Amino acid sequence: MVDNIKRQVVFDGKELDEFDPAVAEDIKRNVALVKFDELKAWARTSSFWPLSFGLACCAIEMMATGGAHYDFDRFGVMFRASPRHADVMIVAGTVTSKMAPALRRLYDQMPEPKWVIAMGSCATCGGPYYRSYSVVNGVDKIIPVDVYVPGCPPTPMELIDAVEKLRVKIRTEAKGKRVGLE
Repeated sequence: MVDNIKRQVVFDGKELDEFDPAVAEDIKRNVALVKFDELKAWARTSSFWPLSFGLACCAIEMMATGGAHYDFDRFGVMFRASPRHADVMIVAGTVTSKMAPALRRLYDQMPEPKWVIAMGSCATCGGPYYRSYSVVNGVDKIIPVDVYVPGCPPTPMELIDAVEKLRVKIRTEAKGKRVGLE
Protein backbone atom coordinates (compact mmCIF):
# COMPACT_ATOMS: atom_id res chain seq x y z
CA MET A 1 0.00 0.00 0.00
CA VAL A 2 2.82 2.40 0.85
CA ASP A 3 4.62 1.57 -2.39
CA ASN A 4 1.69 2.94 -4.43
CA ILE A 5 1.95 6.38 -2.83
CA LYS A 6 4.12 8.87 -4.70
CA ARG A 7 6.77 10.06 -2.30
CA GLN A 8 7.88 13.65 -2.47
CA VAL A 9 11.09 14.55 -0.72
CA VAL A 10 11.12 18.11 0.60
CA PHE A 11 14.20 19.90 1.94
CA ASP A 12 13.96 23.49 3.25
CA GLY A 13 10.59 23.93 1.59
CA LYS A 14 11.85 22.84 -1.85
CA GLU A 15 10.95 19.66 -3.67
CA LEU A 16 13.77 17.46 -4.89
CA ASP A 17 13.18 18.46 -8.52
CA GLU A 18 13.97 22.12 -7.73
CA PHE A 19 17.56 21.35 -6.72
CA ASP A 20 20.61 21.14 -8.96
CA PRO A 21 20.58 17.65 -10.60
CA ALA A 22 23.94 16.73 -9.03
CA VAL A 23 22.64 17.65 -5.57
CA ALA A 24 19.38 15.79 -6.18
CA GLU A 25 21.29 12.67 -7.23
CA ASP A 26 23.51 12.96 -4.15
CA ILE A 27 20.44 13.23 -1.92
CA LYS A 28 18.84 10.17 -3.55
CA ARG A 29 22.04 8.17 -3.02
CA ASN A 30 22.74 9.21 0.59
CA VAL A 31 19.35 9.79 2.25
CA ALA A 32 17.37 6.78 3.39
CA LEU A 33 13.69 6.90 4.22
CA VAL A 34 12.48 4.23 6.64
CA LYS A 35 9.61 3.73 9.04
CA PHE A 36 10.43 4.41 12.67
CA ASP A 37 9.30 0.92 13.75
CA GLU A 38 11.69 -0.67 11.26
CA LEU A 39 14.55 1.55 12.45
CA LYS A 40 13.77 0.61 16.06
CA ALA A 41 13.73 -3.09 15.13
CA TRP A 42 17.08 -2.73 13.36
CA ALA A 43 18.59 -1.14 16.47
CA ARG A 44 17.13 -3.84 18.73
CA THR A 45 18.39 -6.67 16.56
CA SER A 46 21.87 -5.20 16.33
CA SER A 47 22.48 -5.41 20.07
CA PHE A 48 20.97 -8.36 21.93
CA TRP A 49 21.72 -8.57 25.64
CA PRO A 50 20.78 -12.10 26.70
CA LEU A 51 20.32 -13.22 30.26
CA SER A 52 22.41 -16.33 30.57
CA PHE A 53 20.28 -18.93 32.30
CA GLY A 54 22.36 -22.08 32.07
CA LEU A 55 20.96 -25.05 33.95
CA ALA A 56 22.74 -28.11 32.55
CA CYS A 57 25.10 -29.33 29.83
CA CYS A 58 23.61 -26.95 27.23
CA ALA A 59 25.07 -24.10 29.26
CA ILE A 60 28.57 -25.33 28.35
CA GLU A 61 27.69 -24.92 24.67
CA MET A 62 26.21 -21.48 25.38
CA MET A 63 29.45 -20.46 27.10
CA ALA A 64 31.43 -21.81 24.15
CA THR A 65 29.37 -19.58 21.86
CA GLY A 66 30.48 -16.57 23.90
CA GLY A 67 34.10 -17.72 23.79
CA ALA A 68 36.86 -16.73 21.39
CA HIS A 69 36.26 -19.40 18.74
CA TYR A 70 32.63 -18.50 17.96
CA ASP A 71 32.71 -14.94 19.39
CA PHE A 72 29.10 -13.98 20.03
CA ASP A 73 30.28 -10.36 20.46
CA ARG A 74 30.73 -9.93 16.72
CA PHE A 75 26.97 -10.46 16.35
CA GLY A 76 26.22 -7.74 18.91
CA VAL A 77 25.32 -10.26 21.62
CA MET A 78 26.62 -9.33 25.07
CA PHE A 79 25.72 -11.60 28.00
CA ARG A 80 24.21 -9.86 31.01
CA ALA A 81 24.05 -11.12 34.58
CA SER A 82 21.04 -9.03 35.60
CA PRO A 83 17.52 -9.58 34.24
CA ARG A 84 16.88 -5.83 34.40
CA HIS A 85 19.54 -5.24 31.76
CA ALA A 86 18.65 -8.16 29.48
CA ASP A 87 16.21 -8.33 26.57
CA VAL A 88 16.71 -11.99 25.56
CA MET A 89 16.60 -15.01 27.85
CA ILE A 90 18.45 -18.11 26.69
CA VAL A 91 17.15 -21.06 28.70
CA ALA A 92 19.86 -23.71 28.30
CA GLY A 93 19.19 -27.00 30.00
CA THR A 94 16.75 -28.97 32.11
CA VAL A 95 14.08 -26.94 33.90
CA THR A 96 12.85 -28.64 37.06
CA SER A 97 9.61 -27.83 38.84
CA LYS A 98 11.66 -26.37 41.69
CA MET A 99 13.47 -23.99 39.31
CA ALA A 100 10.31 -22.97 37.40
CA PRO A 101 9.17 -20.18 39.80
CA ALA A 102 12.65 -18.62 39.76
CA LEU A 103 12.69 -18.77 35.96
CA ARG A 104 9.31 -17.05 35.81
CA ARG A 105 10.44 -14.38 38.30
CA LEU A 106 13.53 -13.59 36.22
CA TYR A 107 11.41 -13.41 33.07
CA ASP A 108 8.99 -11.00 34.77
CA GLN A 109 11.90 -8.78 35.86
CA MET A 110 13.11 -8.33 32.29
CA PRO A 111 12.02 -5.06 30.61
CA GLU A 112 9.79 -5.07 27.53
CA PRO A 113 10.34 -6.01 24.74
CA LYS A 114 11.74 -9.39 25.70
CA TRP A 115 12.34 -12.61 23.84
CA VAL A 116 13.13 -16.20 24.84
CA ILE A 117 15.31 -18.82 23.19
CA ALA A 118 14.85 -22.41 24.46
CA MET A 119 18.15 -24.20 23.92
CA GLY A 120 18.37 -27.99 23.87
CA SER A 121 15.88 -30.81 23.99
CA CYS A 122 15.59 -30.58 27.80
CA ALA A 123 14.42 -26.95 27.61
CA THR A 124 12.13 -27.54 24.65
CA CYS A 125 10.37 -30.78 25.64
CA GLY A 126 11.98 -32.30 28.73
CA GLY A 127 14.59 -34.26 26.82
CA PRO A 128 15.53 -37.69 28.11
CA TYR A 129 13.91 -36.80 31.43
CA TYR A 130 10.42 -36.16 30.04
CA ARG A 131 8.83 -38.82 32.24
CA SER A 132 10.44 -37.59 35.45
CA TYR A 133 8.18 -36.19 38.14
CA SER A 134 10.44 -33.19 38.71
CA VAL A 135 11.17 -32.05 35.14
CA VAL A 136 9.03 -29.49 33.32
CA ASN A 137 8.23 -30.83 29.84
CA GLY A 138 9.14 -27.70 27.96
CA VAL A 139 9.90 -24.22 29.18
CA ASP A 140 6.97 -22.95 27.09
CA LYS A 141 4.69 -24.16 29.89
CA ILE A 142 6.20 -21.41 32.09
CA ILE A 143 7.13 -18.56 29.74
CA PRO A 144 6.45 -17.84 26.05
CA VAL A 145 9.24 -19.05 23.76
CA ASP A 146 10.17 -17.32 20.50
CA VAL A 147 12.84 -19.65 19.08
CA TYR A 148 13.53 -23.32 19.81
CA VAL A 149 17.01 -24.79 19.35
CA PRO A 150 16.89 -28.60 18.98
CA GLY A 151 19.68 -30.95 19.92
CA CYS A 152 21.27 -32.62 22.91
CA PRO A 153 23.32 -30.55 23.38
CA PRO A 154 22.98 -28.13 20.46
CA THR A 155 26.19 -26.83 18.99
CA PRO A 156 27.24 -23.17 19.20
CA MET A 157 26.49 -22.79 15.48
CA GLU A 158 22.87 -23.73 16.15
CA LEU A 159 22.62 -21.07 18.88
CA ILE A 160 24.04 -18.49 16.47
CA ASP A 161 21.43 -19.61 13.92
CA ALA A 162 18.70 -19.21 16.56
CA VAL A 163 19.80 -15.63 17.21
CA GLU A 164 19.64 -14.96 13.47
CA LYS A 165 16.11 -16.42 13.34
CA LEU A 166 15.11 -14.19 16.23
CA ARG A 167 16.48 -11.17 14.35
CA VAL A 168 14.43 -12.10 11.29
CA LYS A 169 11.33 -12.52 13.46
CA ILE A 170 11.74 -9.11 15.10
CA ARG A 171 12.34 -7.32 11.80
CA THR A 172 9.38 -9.08 10.14
CA GLU A 173 7.05 -8.17 12.99
CA ALA A 174 8.22 -4.54 12.75
CA LYS A 175 7.02 -4.47 9.14
CA GLY A 176 3.54 -5.40 10.36
CA LYS A 177 3.61 -9.01 9.24
CA ARG A 178 2.78 -11.85 11.57
CA VAL A 179 5.41 -14.52 12.09
CA GLY A 180 4.01 -18.02 12.51
CA LEU A 181 5.40 -21.45 12.94
CA GLU A 182 7.36 -22.71 9.98
